[in-house]
Amino acid sequence: MPHDHPWELTAENALEYLRERGWVTGPASVSVLAGGVSNLVLRVEAEQGPFVLKQSRPQLRTRAAWFSDVERIYREQEVMEALAPLLPPGVVPRVRHADRERYVFAMDHAPENARPWKEMLLRGETDGAVAEMAGRVLGLIHQETATRPELTQRFADRTVFEQLRIEPFYARVLERYPALADSLRPLIETMRTARVALCHGDYTPKNLLVHGGRLTLVDYETAHLGEPAMDLGLFFAHLLLKAAHRPRQRERFFVLVMTAWAGYASVVRFEAPEALLGRGLGHLGACLLARVDGTSPVDYLTEEGRPQAVRRLGRWLLEERPGGWGAVLQRAEVELAGLS
Repeated sequence: MPHDHPWELTAENALEYLRERGWVTGPASVSVLAGGVSNLVLRVEAEQGPFVLKQSRPQLRTRAAWFSDVERIYREQEVMEALAPLLPPGVVPRVRHADRERYVFAMDHAPENARPWKEMLLRGETDGAVAEMAGRVLGLIHQETATRPELTQRFADRTVFEQLRIEPFYARVLERYPALADSLRPLIETMRTARVALCHGDYTPKNLLVHGGRLTLVDYETAHLGEPAMDLGLFFAHLLLKAAHRPRQRERFFVLVMTAWAGYASVVRFEAPEALLGRGLGHLGACLLARVDGTSPVDYLTEEGRPQAVRRLGRWLLEERPGGWGAVLQRAEVELAGLS
């Protein structure tokens, strides 16, 4: 059962709270940052510069009822602190303060010119340098943690990942598509048992902020020691979902997929990238279906034919289990070519 905390942070009480904690002195203002489904996220303007204040919530803001343990905020803070020295400077925001009793922590704000990669992609901005960098950062997360068991063993519990990914994504797809059980159940079993590397669990364009040729990665609450191929499936699902949103630009998104994959494969050594991709393409199929038929479907595939094309591609991936990107993108071309 989700753990209820008795006190909720709000934009109205945040300044008093911050001053009581000594996290803010002098003039300051607070505003709500949009985009959070599972947390309250506030922007604080203070003399020491802007920062972000975050508190986990037990019930997520989705159409269907969806709950998660508020203690996931501890995992997010600890993963950020562990990953920061392993990744390029600025990729992981610095944790400034933490109040574990109230499930709150404060972290550096992304640079003022930062834009969510999701917004750029939805507008059709397909920058290969950003895609290569995004793939490389994901590869570094997996590579640097696969070889450091002393760092990752404390992240072996996957309760929150179960609540926020396996149940609302994979289990919902299994309910909706029982004929795919032979493909889906092994993916679920591996996610529940594998301890290969740190899996971010939400490595998607909405959590990648682009600024000045660099990236900042946010939202680490589903991170755990697990199956890195799941990250691959979810990440590339979102690139193909954007292709379905803008089918006339699909070839540019297909190039983006290959560029991101090249970035990933360039830094991964703990396992053959092709082996990871082989497993990742199963997760790609499951995640495509989850983002149209799971607990939290994407909100931008509203035009006729787009969700249906994604469903066909997702089912094909799970039924046929192709061996590489060539077959996948050829099939994606078939499914998206008829959309306008």
